[in-house]
Amino acid sequence: MRIVIAPDKFKGSLSAPDVARHLERGLQAGFRIAGQGPLEVLRIPVADGGEGTLDAAVGSGFTRRSAVVSGPTGQPLTAEFAVRGREAVIEMAAASGLAVLPDGAGGTGGKANGAGGTGGQPDSASAKAATSLGTGELIRSALDAGCRQIILGVGGSANTDGGAGVLQGLGAILFDADGNELPLGGAALADLASIDFSGFDARLDETRFVLASDVDNPLLGAEGAAAIFGPQKGATPADVATLDSALANFVRVLAREIGPRALKAADAPGAGAAGGVGYAAIAALAATRRPGIDVVLEFTELAARLAGADLVITGEGSLDEQSLLGKTPMGVARAAAAAGAPVVAVCGRTTLTAEQQQESGFRQVYPLTALEAKVEICIAQAGPLLEQLGQRIGAELANPVPAATATANSARTKEPLNV
Repeated sequence: MRIVIAPDKFKGSLSAPDVARHLERGLQAGFRIAGQGPLEVLRIPVADGGEGTLDAAVGSGFTRRSAVVSGPTGQPLTAEFAVRGREAVIEMAAASGLAVLPDGAGGTGGKANGAGGTGGQPDSASAKAATSLGTGELIRSALDAGCRQIILGVGGSANTDGGAGVLQGLGAILFDADGNELPLGGAALADLASIDFSGFDARLDETRFVLASDVDNPLLGAEGAAAIFGPQKGATPADVATLDSALANFVRVLAREIGPRALKAADAPGAGAAGGVGYAAIAALAATRRPGIDVVLEFTELAARLAGADLVITGEGSLDEQSLLGKTPMGVARAAAAAGAPVVAVCGRTTLTAEQQQESGFRQVYPLTALEAKVEICIAQAGPLLEQLGQRIGAELANPVPAATATANSARTKEPLNV
């Protein structure tokens, strides 16, 4: 029997590769206890274009690389990206994310080396000064590695600088009216007067960019990067107004330098993604925006790897109404349906009704809260609990119930799996 495990991360608890590994351990144990031989299990970590995209790439044959770049406050950190041939996957949160705000950036607990962690607590100062410079430097490292197709996964960013830092990392220089180079960060863009592109990396002309993002917000205004996402990054209402005005000035100056496409790009869906990095990618790098899950499923070649699967298992930390709007489990469920394979989901918790689960294509949903009611324990003990769920699924695979019994039990929340 062939099983494909294709989960997203359980945010705040386990990475997607860890989720898949714990599930497989439980599956094999359940199958073995039932007296059956080992299962054939293929683990394919996936993501929706944000955090976890790098893990998905490495799990699909990309090689992990690292580079020392500027973090969101300008302090150096080591960030990773992934390479396969001439293609690279960059997860901007690794260089410019909230999770890599250093200790002292509005709080404690951050990790300045990019090794993970929850990051320093963002505040007003970091909201205005955080930069995407390191993301631009990661792109340059990918160019140095020979890559000419770059997938930029965005999400979890600390910056609201319109992607100005990305352009700086690629060789652009930003000046104020007195000819002084601007400080880093979104607020400084209020003083932007000109941009020198003479040192812009020439290799960009032969490079194709894909912006992997589900965010469809524009750059400016009430639905823009500062207004919608700024408060999550520590911005006060006054900061939001400052940042939005500074971004508007950035658009005007960039339009003078590269033409009217910079004005049009500010209104493009996705321009507001990652503090406006989406805007710079669309306006200056001619990036094509695509739904993150579609991009990830494409480079993981999930559709082809589902051939012959007897069961597909997907999931994420919280399976809820937001999941139905194109998150990872739904993308995997669609791919499984196209391959004619049944699909189930595992999750930390779910708020979906039985009808929503069925309409989504899931044969069954297995939440950790079915084993442990306290969410904080589910988060802390996700690995062992996933192994318990995996063992249950494995036992049900080894001893499927008759179809008539499965139909009779169809309304039960703990219906045995009938593949």
